[in-house]
Amino acid sequence: MSEPTRKYSITMPRDIAEAARARSGTSGLSSYVAAAVARQIERDNLDDLIQAVEADHGAITEDEVQALRDRFQQARRQQSQGGAVPA
Repeated sequence: MSEPTRKYSITMPRDIAEAARARSGTSGLSSYVAAAVARQIERDNLDDLIQAVEADHGAITEDEVQALRDRFQQARRQQSQGGAVPA
């Protein structure tokens, strides 16, 4: 069952609106905009979480981010080769 909807009036730059309408396809502009807003809310919530964690544990360094990227890439390679992924 879908969530109840309500009609809103929004204002946005014409070029953005036209690009969104062109990309919305058969789902329609309202659906496209709703999905974009939902993604932004997810990002905002993630930013809030990151700020809370960093307040408790300090800032995440670029070296830490790169180390995790390296682990993900290694895990992908091992999965594609049918190997086990180390913990």
